[in-house]
Amino acid sequence: MIRIATAECFTHGLIGREIHAFSRGYPRQYSWKLDPRRYRLSLVCGLFIPTLSGVRSILRISPVPPFEILDGIKVYDQESDDVMALRMAEAVREITRAHIGIGTTAGIGRGSIAVAGKELKLLTRSDVYADLRSSDPSVILARQESGIRKCLHLLEDLIGNDLQPSKDGNVIRFP
Repeated sequence: MIRIATAECFTHGLIGREIHAFSRGYPRQYSWKLDPRRYRLSLVCGLFIPTLSGVRSILRISPVPPFEILDGIKVYDQESDDVMALRMAEAVREITRAHIGIGTTAGIGRGSIAVAGKELKLLTRSDVYADLRSSDPSVILARQESGIRKCLHLLEDLIGNDLQPSKDGNVIRFP
């Protein structure tokens, strides 16, 4: 059994919901390539954490100072999103003692998605640029959908051992 925990912001907990649906055989949105009879997944917890107070009190980590705060919601630039997604993934994995932690956050840019095991950390971004402060809601939702899809692809590659080794340490970045 592979135990997974998520700490999500711009994906609104939908990654955790999809992992749980896969693990239980419910109808779902994502078309998995993993065979559920071979790979048994368990969602330990799925958290939606858009605020700094949530990051501090639930994940027990110090957040990167945000570019801006909108009604308590953290807004980062792309580089800070990368750092925070990794921190969130590692924190939720450690707190829950899951095998894999997933963290997502997006403010200004494509958003960041981190999938962290004990030794290997993977980082990718959605395919859609948006600015939480000013983008049309349809663009924000397109970024979210892209982020969910890319995260689940990355998770499947990690679980199915379809990753290429990194030359520069244990963080592998994907375009």
